[in-house]
Amino acid sequence: MERQAPIIAFLYDFDKTLCTTDMQDYAFIPSLGMTPAEFWAEANEFGRANRIDGILAYMYTMLREAERKNLPFTREELVEKGRSIVLFPGVQDWFRRIDAFGAAQGVQVEHYVISSGLREIIEGSSISGAFKEIYASEFYYDERGVPVWPKLAVNFTAKTQFVYRINKGVLDVSNDKDLNASMPDDSKRVPFTNMIYVGDGLSDVPCMKMMRAYGGQAIAVYQDSDRAGVEDLLAKGRVDFIFPADYREGTALDETVKNIIRKMAITDRLWEENAQQLRTIGGDVLPDQVGLF
Repeated sequence: MERQAPIIAFLYDFDKTLCTTDMQDYAFIPSLGMTPAEFWAEANEFGRANRIDGILAYMYTMLREAERKNLPFTREELVEKGRSIVLFPGVQDWFRRIDAFGAAQGVQVEHYVISSGLREIIEGSSISGAFKEIYASEFYYDERGVPVWPKLAVNFTAKTQFVYRINKGVLDVSNDKDLNASMPDDSKRVPFTNMIYVGDGLSDVPCMKMMRAYGGQAIAVYQDSDRAGVEDLLAKGRVDFIFPADYREGTALDETVKNIIRKMAITDRLWEENAQQLRTIGGDVLPDQVGLF
């Protein structure tokens, strides 16, 4: 039986990683007649005053301000506002190019979003179809498409849950039983060593630290105004690489990612060759030999 190609998973933050600012800033906040600074100050103050998780605080503030302004607030409206998202250079065709490069190296590439932003807005973006799964904050809607409850709130530390889901292949957020079940390392769908996390700042540190601890790769991208922050991440050993947020072919980010894919593909082939030799001589392929190289 032909061996299935190994999977390499890219895990992305969204705001200021794939698009140029917070996704609410493009269309939703202007529709309220507010500036982004005004909206986020109000949301953050509401959260502090009431000791509410910051993600739940901004979601509530979105609902409250839309109601105050008598603006329609439905799932359809939020998806539509996602069409205004501005992507960094090269992002639009990044996924197609990286998928093709991975296939040429004998691996299957998958892309995931892990974001504290809103799934509904991300779904309206021009790249939503590139992702195998979008993990982001989300409302639960009634039959009219009106939000009635937070369905998922993805704060900075909660992001790590989704790394484990991707690792085990348990992608359904309602399935905690299989997520928490014991699973041998060599049975996990995407080894940590085959993961690349791409983020932009402190909100991504928990996931970046996971990558560093378990053998994956962590990359921080930046705009000129945020360069000092990601340089600090690099200096403190929280990321492996930092690059300008330019995804076009031939950039430093593009070339380094391709080198990482090459390395992961070669490592997998070496492990498989070692495992095959052990099987030939009647030896056991032990779980702790995964990632041997």
